[in-house]
Amino acid sequence: MTEILAVCRHVGRAFSGGGESRVSVLNDISCEIREGARIALTGPSGSGKTTLLHILGGLDRPTNGTVEWPGLGPAERLRPRMIGAVFQSPSLFPALTVAENVDLPAVLADEDLPPDYSRDLLSRFELGELADKMPEELSGGQAQRVAMVRALALRPKLVLADEPTGQLDGVTAQFFMDAVLDYLANTSAALIVATHDQAVAARMATRWTMDHGQFRCGQPVLEPA
Repeated sequence: MTEILAVCRHVGRAFSGGGESRVSVLNDISCEIREGARIALTGPSGSGKTTLLHILGGLDRPTNGTVEWPGLGPAERLRPRMIGAVFQSPSLFPALTVAENVDLPAVLADEDLPPDYSRDLLSRFELGELADKMPEELSGGQAQRVAMVRALALRPKLVLADEPTGQLDGVTAQFFMDAVLDYLANTSAALIVATHDQAVAARMATRWTMDHGQFRCGQPVLEPA
């Protein structure tokens, strides 16, 4: 049986709404992420997709319930080696070139990579001509693709991508997802993509649909704790 990389049990997340009020974003979420999973996380804006990705990535903590990473290790060692994350908002460091941004996870992990590794990886995704450009010189779609390449650079075991094709046209989005899935094809890495793009969602083997902080359909049955 494939290894469980991450598991949420009865997770809730609430934020202060001002004064004593609280806004509940996630409600009683339970799910498992196993090796090799290809999961599309769909649902309307505000349904909790981004918050769930942040909790799965150890970037946020649940208000209640538990999240564990049995196949990845302790929370303080998840990133950048075990989990690669791509965000909706711009995340490239403006003072670094594209190639230096792709190298950054290795620098943070104190890991040596072969010479020109980042350039070769960018070329694999047909982004090689951007290697020496600064983030300010990129279009929004180019920046999104570079951020995804950076998330893949250390071959993490879990990749969390929040609308990675949101600024791409349909043809470019499909081509880029081809490249991402091909890159992960011979690995045991799991991929979760939060997306509004139905064509992208259809590429994933599993779909979880969220609505008002809960799974509307597609929630897996958990093994006993």
